[in-house]
Amino acid sequence: MKIRNLFCSAALLGAFFALISAKAFAQQKEERRERTIDEIRVEAIRRAQVGQYPLIGLDPGDVKEAFERIHTSDKDEWAAGFMHVADRYFNEAKSSETSDPTKANADYIRAWRLYSFGRWPIPASPGKQRSYEKAIEAFLAHARFMDPPLEVVHIPFEGKEIIAYLRLPKNAKGPVPLVIAVNGLDSRKEDLAESFGAILPFGVGYLAVDGPGTGQNPIKVSETADRVLSKVIDYAQSRPEIDKNRIAMHGVSWGAYWATKMAVVERARLRGCSAQSPPVDKFFQKDFLMNSLLGNREYLFDQVPALMSILEGVHTLDEMGDFLPKLSLVHEGLLGKPMAPMLILAGVLDTQVPIDDEYLLLSKGDVPKDAWINPHGGHLGRQVGVWPDPLIFKQVIIPWLVKTLEAPAN
Repeated sequence: MKIRNLFCSAALLGAFFALISAKAFAQQKEERRERTIDEIRVEAIRRAQVGQYPLIGLDPGDVKEAFERIHTSDKDEWAAGFMHVADRYFNEAKSSETSDPTKANADYIRAWRLYSFGRWPIPASPGKQRSYEKAIEAFLAHARFMDPPLEVVHIPFEGKEIIAYLRLPKNAKGPVPLVIAVNGLDSRKEDLAESFGAILPFGVGYLAVDGPGTGQNPIKVSETADRVLSKVIDYAQSRPEIDKNRIAMHGVSWGAYWATKMAVVERARLRGCSAQSPPVDKFFQKDFLMNSLLGNREYLFDQVPALMSILEGVHTLDEMGDFLPKLSLVHEGLLGKPMAPMLILAGVLDTQVPIDDEYLLLSKGDVPKDAWINPHGGHLGRQVGVWPDPLIFKQVIIPWLVKTLEAPAN
């Protein structure tokens, strides 16, 4: 009798744990599911209200108004909703440029941010492509009000061209140091150009460029795509206004991957590199793709489709799983080689780039690295209400870059 009861208890216990496991699996599957359009609407408005990426700088009222026209996940419908609101600000800005230039500039900025979110995360439809084109138009209209001015540069590259934004500090006495800034998967050089205006008062210029596979970059991501950034360094060193011996690079997320790679391959020409949440090795493995990136909820929506779009010759999830490991800096044999000095920024709670990658990077190379690791931070080290993106930029990144680019003591 006791034995039978024991077996019954074991069977019940097994059934109980099987049920718990099934629920846990279902919960994990649910967590990896992409948000519905209704869930995106709620989350986007919330992020606009708290100033959380990718809605930093967007007015929650404008976001709500755009969503009144968005009822499905259709990409062109999404773009149309945000362009409708952005067009109003753009047209108001054009009509008030002469009478009220301050208001016009503010309206161009508002329009640019709305158009840019209209193409987010990537311009994957005709409507989203149109929204992206309007975003560039609105940003360049805003740029006309910048002092010192923003210069759009065109760098010849393999029969095409690299388009970048250059701004140099006013009243410079001799060649100035420069930061080459590279965007992430879904941000663009316009975002970096706006942020890096804060470094100009320190006597440092910037050159903002879209990374491979994004924006107006002429090539997609491959094992040799770093050559496009080497060409950008060539251009920077060719400008007499720039001190060719004081050039640094800053990268955000995917841009941080390039900043890290360039810290090795362009070590001789870069004074230093700052990198926010750089993918290094584990990020590129298939299990991380399948278990962390698919349906990632830290990312608003469509991270994997956006990532797939920037990779050269990749069109399916299986192809992506085979391609990504080739980009690992361990696979490429670069990790452990001599490097330029680096600042690594990251959040321990990042679900988009594993913190293990940053600890691995910090342990390799030939010179000590600086690190800013937020134990409560997510991607890029950001923490809502405590360490928002602009605060990290102004209090951590800019001071490090300014110090790194200081003229050597006589």
